[in-house]
Parts: sequence; C-alpha cells; structure tokens
Amino acid sequence: MIYDISHSTRFRYASPVRFARCNLRLKPIDWDGQRIAGHRVTVTPRATMGATRHGGYPVNVTRIVIDQPSRELLIESRFRVVVDRALPDVRPEDPSVAEVAAAALVARDLSPSAPANYLFASPMVPIEPDIAAWCAQELTPDRGIVEAAYALTRRITAEFRYDGDATGLETTPAEAFEKRHGVCQDFAHVMISGLRAAGLPAAYVSGYLRTYPPPGKPRLVGADATHAWVMLWCGEERGWLGFDPTNACAMGGDHIVTAVGRDYADISPIDGIFLGRNKQTIHVSVDVAPVE
Repeated sequence: MIYDISHSTRFRYASPVRFARCNLRLKPIDWDGQRIAGHRVTVTPRATMGATRHGGYPVNVTRIVIDQPSRELLIESRFRVVVDRALPDVRPEDPSVAEVAAAALVARDLSPSAPANYLFASPMVPIEPDIAAWCAQELTPDRGIVEAAYALTRRITAEFRYDGDATGLETTPAEAFEKRHGVCQDFAHVMISGLRAAGLPAAYVSGYLRTYPPPGKPRLVGADATHAWVMLWCGEERGWLGFDPTNACAMGGDHIVTAVGRDYADISPIDGIFLGRNKQTIHVSVDVAPVE
C-alpha cells in the first residue's frame, strides 16, 4: 500500500516570541516492511535548519532555530511511504517467553535497535509491581512469545477505555493502569512496563495509522492523528514485531513507523524551548491518505 502523509503543527503565542529552538523527529526511519519515497519539512517563519542526524535509537532528529520575532510557528512534514508488511502469525516453533528473555541477555548486538537497549526501566516507563503482576498472567514462561504478545495486546484493549481527557503527556504508567483509561501513549507505556518486567525487550513506537471512515461517508482530510504502539523483540529468528494495544491488533500494512525509542520522551515528534511571555496553544493536523 502507498500512503501520502502530512503532519502539520501550528504554535500560536500570546505575545511575540523572540527566539525558538526545536528538535524535530518527523522524518521516518527505515524499518522492515516500509520504504520512504521522499520527505520534506517546511517551517514558517523561515528557520535555520541543521542537518538531520541519527539519534541514539532508531530516530531521525533535525534541529531548527527561529531567531525572528513571531506570534506563530508552523511546522509541516510531508512524505510518501510504501508499506508491504504482513501481520505476524503465531507459529508452533516460536520461542517461549522464557527463551526470549534468556536470549536477550546474551545477544551481542550493539546497534540502536539492539534488544539490550530496551530491557530495563526508562525515564517514563519504570517497572511497576502491579503492572508486572497483571501482565504476567499472559506472559507465562512456557507460552510462545507471539501468542503471549497477542494475548496481552487484546487484554489491554478489552480492559482499558480510550479517553483523551483522562490523561496527559506526563501521566505515568501506574496512573494510567489505576484509572484503566487513557490514550495510545498510556496503553503502550503500560504494556512496555509489563513486558520489561518479564525480562523482554520492548520499545515504544511513534507513527501513523490508517483510519477508515464509516460506511458511506467520505474520508475526512486532516482528521487523523499520530499514533503509538509497542515493538517487542521476539528472538533472533523473528526479530522485532509490532503490537497495538489500543486496537487489539499487531502492526501490519496500516501502520507507518516514524521512530522507535525506549518511551515517548525519546521520540516525541517535536520538543524545544522558546523565549517569550505568557502561554502558547498548539494545533496538530494529520492526514494519512491512501494513494489509489
């Protein structure tokens, strides 16, 4: 499948901002099952844009600097992506949860996607005993790794409720777990915490998901959103497979990967600082358009 992706972020400031510096993590990475066919970022007002560099994890980072007074900052990212990825299947020969945990400890890979990078607690995802115990019910040591991942994915979808007003960017996995409400970031963080507690390498994925309009209704342009899900290392043979606890499914042809890190803090689409007074407002518009 071919998609055209546009991602627009508009900052409006209560008073003119004299200086702003932002890190952009909007250029998609190369990942199994997808191919990027061009990427372009435009910034208004005109900004000084540094070279895009690779982060410590599978993420592309571009720094921009705006040094002219402005009440508004518009950052637009556009790219085309070709996705050819099948849903992971459960196989009789899959390693068990215990075997994957043991293999992760002796893996000699030192690359940004090495399983060792995603085994332990990270700034936004501590190991929580209550989450560990709850997830362990699905992550029994002798269960096949892919079967276990599917089971945990579906359980989170079934027992948690999507609620955009229940949590914020700084909500901890423990808070989201207690509420059983939240958004994709919360569900991903909860699942990652439980997987790591079981000794399994688990990463946070930022990207996009194709959405389908109701039957008989047109697709709404700009009404999509960024999405987050989980990448689980399933042993040397199967490698990294994606699981989406918001939608009770695995990563397939409708998922587009932008970046992979330990948690949201590693791969937030935009962060930075500005020099100015009073508050700012942010409006984000995303469009995931299939190319017929």
